[in-house]
Amino acid sequence: MSTFTNPSTDGRNGTANRTMNATMNAAKNGPRHGAGNTSTTKATRRPRLSGMTWLVWRQHRAAFWTILAATVLCVAWMIYQRAQMMDFLNAYGFPAKNLDDAGKQFDPYVGAFSSVTTGLTAIPVILGVLLGAPLLASDLESGTAKLIAAQSVSRNRWLATKLALAGLVVTVTTVTLSAVFAWWWNPIKLQYADIDWTTREFFNTTGPVPVALSLLSVFGGVAIGVVLRRTLAAMVVTLGFTVALQAVWGYFKLSLGDIVTATSKPISPGGRITFPEVPRTAHVLDTSYVSGSGKRFDLTTCTDTLSEEATTSCMKKADIVGASIDYIPISQMSSMQWFGASILFALTAGIVAFLFIWGRKRLV
Repeated sequence: MSTFTNPSTDGRNGTANRTMNATMNAAKNGPRHGAGNTSTTKATRRPRLSGMTWLVWRQHRAAFWTILAATVLCVAWMIYQRAQMMDFLNAYGFPAKNLDDAGKQFDPYVGAFSSVTTGLTAIPVILGVLLGAPLLASDLESGTAKLIAAQSVSRNRWLATKLALAGLVVTVTTVTLSAVFAWWWNPIKLQYADIDWTTREFFNTTGPVPVALSLLSVFGGVAIGVVLRRTLAAMVVTLGFTVALQAVWGYFKLSLGDIVTATSKPISPGGRITFPEVPRTAHVLDTSYVSGSGKRFDLTTCTDTLSEEATTSCMKKADIVGASIDYIPISQMSSMQWFGASILFALTAGIVAFLFIWGRKRLV
């Protein structure tokens, strides 16, 4: 293990150098003889972190433990809310009775979903800003990266350990929250039509999507911190990056599904239009009239007429013989999430590759 030559014997710099050198040497070599061997034998009776893993965990332990503790509290709250909801559903007679008829009785339980999803959708942003951006930027700004580089541990190993531990904490957290939230929502997922599954409150908080969004946000924040090398600036830019990521994802996510079109049976032009039925939880994209030639008309067609006769005449003139509805069924939700998450994971892998390539020369 290499150390600094002629370290300062006074002041904070000398103390920091001696402490870091002693920590790195002790982590690698450990006690060699005497009482130290007895302590080592006792310590190895249970698994403990050591070496670079221990150093990185200790450096960021406050952030890691805060994230894990917040996850436990959120999980406990969702378990409690699900128990409350299930008590109501059992007393109400669900699923024999239609939940849509419950009216305001069910509103408090829907409100509980809203209060939790507000926090869950913010997790990628929070993790990106508070964990990703400072992960390496703080070391580069304070000079700790240079101290690490002076040791025998390679920069690639240091970087890999940092990213692996941060990624592990993020993955464990988001997988747990996603699984528990899906477990809470599942009893009414296919029955309650007032919840739109395509909204970010539900689409982005279940399945692999929260994991993929969080990892991309965190590692994107790490990359921004490596480039800017200033913690505060990296956090500000990462905030903009994560918000933009959420906006772009929200804009393109519906394109991940296959649009299904339901068309009513054709009638005589000017007759009474009956709209086709679609699944109750389907997300409707467009509703329109259809002419005999297959041309689509907006529902506002002929609405400016002043009488029923004039409207019928207008519909005949337009040759409207039916109606169609474009929608995406909830059965496509899982495939859409995995397809979208695979794209996000690929982008994350690209950022990680960039960090290792850039880190060969810049992580000092």
